[in-house]
Formats: sequence, C-alpha cells, structure tokens
Amino acid sequence: MERFGVKSTPSRNRSKTALYVTPQDRVTEFGSELHEDGGKLFCTSCNVVLNHVRKSAINDHLKSKTHTKRKAEFEEQNVRKKQRTLTASLQCNSTAQTEKTNVIQDFVKMCLEANIPLEKADHPSVRAFLSRYVKNGSSIPKSEQLRKAYLPDGYDNENQLINTEDR
Repeated sequence: MERFGVKSTPSRNRSKTALYVTPQDRVTEFGSELHEDGGKLFCTSCNVVLNHVRKSAINDHLKSKTHTKRKAEFEEQNVRKKQRTLTASLQCNSTAQTEKTNVIQDFVKMCLEANIPLEKADHPSVRAFLSRYVKNGSSIPKSEQLRKAYLPDGYDNENQLINTEDR
C-alpha cells in the first residue's frame, strides 16, 4: 500500500468500541442484571438505558454506588418490574382489546345489515341496554367515532366479500 502513497492506519488509533455487539449479546454476557427491549439495553434494578456498545460504560454502571443501592432495594422488593419501551408497550394487544374491537365491529355490521342508523347508538336507552346486557357493550363509542373509525373497515370488508363472490 505504500507504493500507492496510502499509509495504513496503525491499530492503536482505532476506536475501541465494539461495532457488532447487540444489546442481546450484552444480556447474555452480564446475565440477569440487564435486559433488552426494543433494541435498547436496560439495567433491571435501576431501570435506566445503558450504552450497549461500550462494555466499560456497563461495567462502570454496575460498580457505581447508585446501582448497588438500587440493586439492594430491588432485591428487597421481590417484584421484578422490567422497563419497556413505549413502542413495545403500544404493540401489546391484550385479549380484552381485541375482544372490544370485535364487539364494536360486530355492532357496526349489525346496524348496517338491519338498516339502523348509527346515530341510534347515542340514545340513552340504547346505551343503558348495551352496558347492562352486552359484554363490553359499554365500550361501544358514539356514532361519530363509529362512522370515522369502524365504518370504513366494514365497508372494505363487505367490498372484498362481494368481489370474491362475483368471481
């Protein structure tokens, strides 16, 4: 390489950061003191985000006074709460959420098939009936939200059914 006038950089000038280390690699390396969520490395007892690229930053945190104090408090509580990223929390769909969506979609479909205007869902007696006798009936939103959020889904689903029947 010296023939072309290009000098190789000496190895001592290179950065000492680990380029291809993932947060999951650090979790396997350090054990249960750390956990990974959403591509970020968290200290389990302190609930702080750590830089997973530099091992020295993790070691410094684990040796710090605040970590040892929080770790002792954490072990006394016997409750293992792991911090999660916001995106992971929002992506979590529980069975109650999916059931609620199914009830609303079925309600809109029933109203459409029976030619019942969605405004009738706003009447106080209809609201009282739904909350008293229908499971998750009180979660059915007002007619304006039904039109904006759930009516297009029902319309698209019906169009797909009609198109598949025509073929």
